[in-house]
Amino acid sequence: MSDYLLEDSPLSAGIIYRLLSGSICPRPIAWVATQGTSGKDNLAPFSFFNVASVTPPVLAFSPLLDGSGQPKDTIRNLEELPECVVHIGSEALIEALNTTSASLPREEDEFTLAGLEKAPMSGVSVPRIAASPVAFGCKLYELIRFGDQPLAGTLVLAQIVSIHIDDAVWDGRHVDIDLLKPIGRLAGSDYARATDRFAIERPA
Repeated sequence: MSDYLLEDSPLSAGIIYRLLSGSICPRPIAWVATQGTSGKDNLAPFSFFNVASVTPPVLAFSPLLDGSGQPKDTIRNLEELPECVVHIGSEALIEALNTTSASLPREEDEFTLAGLEKAPMSGVSVPRIAASPVAFGCKLYELIRFGDQPLAGTLVLAQIVSIHIDDAVWDGRHVDIDLLKPIGRLAGSDYARATDRFAIERPA
């Protein structure tokens, strides 16, 4: 057994990251499109992601500063154009999603790198991935910064203003998980499928 009081802990940021990413899982993946004032599009996956509110509908994801304490292009773009499109990572597009996790110069377009077609997204000027079955057009609600050290997070609260969903996966009341095939992030290079499920009725 090990116990750590973090203010006195010898654990490095990298070790804490491994502990968190290895134990808080599986994590859903937000595949986020943004655009800078130059008009260049960016696309990147983030697994520190979830729903923050329903009324109003707000998504939360948190890009980390890199090893030099520099923000990701997603954050830079949101500061310039406070809009984004959040796609749900699905197994059918996992190779493209993984490709867009590469660190590229800001002027390069990850849609092009991954061979993904763009489509207009209602309510925002940022495009969506044409092949993605679920996409949420969002306006920036708030950015909350947790510091300027390497691996510090910036919590993005993004309010949903439009939704694109394939009728094949949505019947107006339920999402068909077996058709959507969402994937979850584990640690390292590992992912999880949502295929081994069980149900327990909630108490009244």
